Amino acid sequence: MTAQDPQDPDRLRLWLALLHAPGLGPIRIGAALAGGADPARLVAEPPADWPASARDFLRRPEAAALDADLAWAARPDRHILTLEHPAYPRLLAEIPDPPPLLFVQGDPAVLGRLQLALVGSRNPTAGGARTARDFAAFLARAGLVITSGLALGIDAAAHEGALAAGRPTVAVTGTGLDRVYPARHHKLAHAIAEQGALVSEFPTGTPPRPEHFPRRNRIISGLSLGVLVVEAAVRSGSLITARLAAEQGREVFAIPGSIHNPLARGCHALIRQGAKLVETTWRSSNSVDTAPPTLDADHLGLLESLGYDAVSVDELVRRSGLTAEAVSSMLLILELEGYVVPAPGGRYARTEKRG
Repeated sequence: MTAQDPQDPDRLRLWLALLHAPGLGPIRIGAALAGGADPARLVAEPPADWPASARDFLRRPEAAALDADLAWAARPDRHILTLEHPAYPRLLAEIPDPPPLLFVQGDPAVLGRLQLALVGSRNPTAGGARTARDFAAFLARAGLVITSGLALGIDAAAHEGALAAGRPTVAVTGTGLDRVYPARHHKLAHAIAEQGALVSEFPTGTPPRPEHFPRRNRIISGLSLGVLVVEAAVRSGSLITARLAAEQGREVFAIPGSIHNPLARGCHALIRQGAKLVETTWRSSNSVDTAPPTLDADHLGLLESLGYDAVSVDELVRRSGLTAEAVSSMLLILELEGYVVPAPGGRYARTEKRG
């Protein structure tokens, strides 16, 4: 590509024309740019092997669509980063099919920081959501930007954990940034934009479509040093993200769970395939000099209720006075931290580790 001012509005219109041209995509556009073509030349003289619909569009680009994107970007804290923009994230540019343009709401500088993707089920257990929040908060405090997909479940918990820690988080969406999907995450999306960044490769007006989310997943992994999976079924979008991460040369991490939990099976499959098993927050980070976490009063109280003989969840509910949901969630954290181990019959036993 010829070195040009990436913030020149006329040049940005050329990039946007390529983005809106039907029948094109990151691979076709990327191949043309890698071959030395410039956006101006691609618009003026589209390659003969490009679809006729794309060539026709580029001869007469739809001004209204381009104007809508530019109007969106003219508002505060809105940005459009092309592949030639200095703020375009380096790691993402290295994947085989980087987005030609990124729409960013928030601070684009966050995209250049070290990121870890945290993904998982849209319908997690209460313990899984708690684990995602705890890991996200810990890793965010350790200096990593937590990246996820703004979806229900584990994605939302990951964003919430980072925000609760007072750290930035990145949400990659499967729609244009003029809308929030799912709609119930409007408040969460606003908080992410205030403290981090919302990111999409899709222009304004793009609705949620099933095919958009696998495309979004490659950006989540492409932005990140690695992907941590917390609860995932064997067939899930989270495993697609993990596969893409491995193909992109990123690290893949997975948190194990109970053999009786169907949402643990995807993580177990990843571990069998070579993903790094993560048991505790402090052991999962070799780059941070930190002591093992201290248990809070509730978790210590549950440990005292447990003792060293294997007991059932029902018995722990009776002894502790806590709800079954609270006990199950706390047991998962205690198991991940190495304080308890599962026993036959759905029971739990305490280890020698002290809180």
